[in-house]
Amino acid sequence: MTVFEEAEFKHAAVIGAGTIGLSWTVLFAAHGIRVAVSDPRPDLADAVDAALKEFAPHLAERGLDVTGIADRVRLAADVTDAVRDADVVQENGPENLEFKKDLFATLVAEAPAHALLLSSSSAIPSTAFTGELADASRVLIGHPFNPPHLIPLVEVVPGERTGADAVTRAVEFYRLLGRAPVVERKEIPGFVGNRLQNALNREAIYLVEQGVVSPAELDEVITNSLGIRWSTVGPFLGSHLGGGPGGYRHMAEHIGVSMKKMWAGLGQPSQGPEEQERLIEAVENAYGSSTYSELTEARDRRQLAVLSALDGTREEN
Repeated sequence: MTVFEEAEFKHAAVIGAGTIGLSWTVLFAAHGIRVAVSDPRPDLADAVDAALKEFAPHLAERGLDVTGIADRVRLAADVTDAVRDADVVQENGPENLEFKKDLFATLVAEAPAHALLLSSSSAIPSTAFTGELADASRVLIGHPFNPPHLIPLVEVVPGERTGADAVTRAVEFYRLLGRAPVVERKEIPGFVGNRLQNALNREAIYLVEQGVVSPAELDEVITNSLGIRWSTVGPFLGSHLGGGPGGYRHMAEHIGVSMKKMWAGLGQPSQGPEEQERLIEAVENAYGSSTYSELTEARDRRQLAVLSALDGTREEN
């Protein structure tokens, strides 16, 4: 028996079947949810079939029974058809404000009154596209990291008009999926994860622009240091441990002084047309010899290994 056979979330609608939407689809179906998928792309059937074949083995490796998973997924004729029986809707459309305004007006009108309306928006807060809705109490952000069937984090971000019950139900839903939902107390463009990622990426681009390292060398720095550390502890716990027995206080009051001086010298990449083209070509030179499928397969294989290792340490504790 799956956790959803006796839960309130038995039917889901996935609106938008790009990389994120397809990953959600497989994750939902692997947990026993009936999933209706809507997307105008002409190859929708092939895309869903390919995602099931590629992602279901990942979830089987994570201990889920994926027998009959394809039978729980259907292709909807349109958005209205997709959401008619939905207990939860996960939107994965373009990062476009007007698109989301129009779509969520449709979702509020067509989905059952109890359905949670969640957006995978990676930068736009829900308040920005729900101001004209008659009822925005069940609309909020459920932002994953790619691919959501593997990466546990979901940023749960309520809007100004989101009801407290909707936040509670969203957290419950994602936890039942084995995700790690984090409720963010304030709306801010890009939320938390992408703002941190963009801050690091800005400095990474600057270092490559300045000729300090190549793109491949910078990636090697991360995967052989911060990447390993951050898969086990976050920046604050890492700093707390970095301060030795004196903890974060020692770090802030001693080493932190020199770190503040370094902040003032962090780079601002120019990224004009010529600089951007040079960076694109440098990244393509580093990784262009491999196909997208080869790179994502290698990424997912490594991520599965990290997740399995982390599972082992949690069991020991």
